[in-house]
Amino acid sequence: MSNTGPEKLEGELVAGDVRVAIVTARFNEFITGRMLEGAIGTWEQLGGKAENLATAWVPGAIELAVTAKKLAETGKYGAVICLGCVIRGDTDHYDHVVEQTAIGIREVGVQTGVPCVFGVLTCDTLEQAVNRAGSKMGNQGRSAMMTAVEMANLLKKVD
Repeated sequence: MSNTGPEKLEGELVAGDVRVAIVTARFNEFITGRMLEGAIGTWEQLGGKAENLATAWVPGAIELAVTAKKLAETGKYGAVICLGCVIRGDTDHYDHVVEQTAIGIREVGVQTGVPCVFGVLTCDTLEQAVNRAGSKMGNQGRSAMMTAVEMANLLKKVD
């Protein structure tokens, strides 16, 4: 009796022929622009071709999900990345924006079957945001791209 073990499904970190779309919020563009640069640089490091990467800008974090959904529904992309930055202020507006953005992005992936990567910084201070956009704690755009490529490859295997 042969014991080969369970089937192991895992996505590789190789862009290959994967197509990815990135939606970036313009609000806090000083931060989100750095995240976008990190995502594009990672795409190139993973062997991604320029023609297989699309980028779109939206006004703010709330608009990420609807744009990601439209992109996912085209069937062109193996994953969609949402990049944004919400920094806590003096009112509860932050809590509403963060919650609704997270729910919206999650729903895109669930409804379309296309991985929709949450690359939205939710920070208490500008310093925290700067640190997570490449200063001290890595770049969330880079992490989001790695997740997108891995998930797109994994779901290709599942199909």
